[in-house]
Amino acid sequence: MKKILIKLLFFFLVCFQVNSEIKILPITEGNIDAKIKLIVFESLTCSHCAEFHENVYPELKEKYIDTGLASIEFKSFPLDIAALNASKVAHCKNDGKSEILHFLFNNQGKWVKGNSVEEFNKNLKKVLDGQKFNVDFNKCIDNKKIEDYVLENRIEGVKKFKINATPTIIINGEKFNKPLTFKNLKKFLEKLI
Repeated sequence: MKKILIKLLFFFLVCFQVNSEIKILPITEGNIDAKIKLIVFESLTCSHCAEFHENVYPELKEKYIDTGLASIEFKSFPLDIAALNASKVAHCKNDGKSEILHFLFNNQGKWVKGNSVEEFNKNLKKVLDGQKFNVDFNKCIDNKKIEDYVLENRIEGVKKFKINATPTIIINGEKFNKPLTFKNLKKFLEKLI
């Protein structure tokens, strides 16, 4: 009996330790030691954020991130429950990579539709099914730790940077207050190089 209790105690300690060590990684790209550090607060249901990913981000990535001049971190700032759930899916694989995030923005028109959370979730799941991401949709949506992480990003954005709209870019700790075009970003970033 004593051996069984010791084994059970050991089992619970191991399980607790494994669960407490799970860490949600930020979604980042680029050289973490780069002189220029960008943070983008965005909502996955925001059409302006999708536009940023389509029209500004590719050149930003090519000229600054891929060359090692800048790093970028994508922080969740969900504006509604659909964006919250999509953010949870984007963080779910816990690898800090951005493929799911970019995919969701690029396919926003396919899943951001419906009149209820259930419809949004159904459309989101449908868009993700058959992709290479291999995520357990329900497990991602129900993950309280990821939900807390996403909501903490949003709270940080409001408290630290006074964010009230998406997308908002922070460059080296300061809010970028010009219209979000590549031309404006380039002019600003060139001064930092």
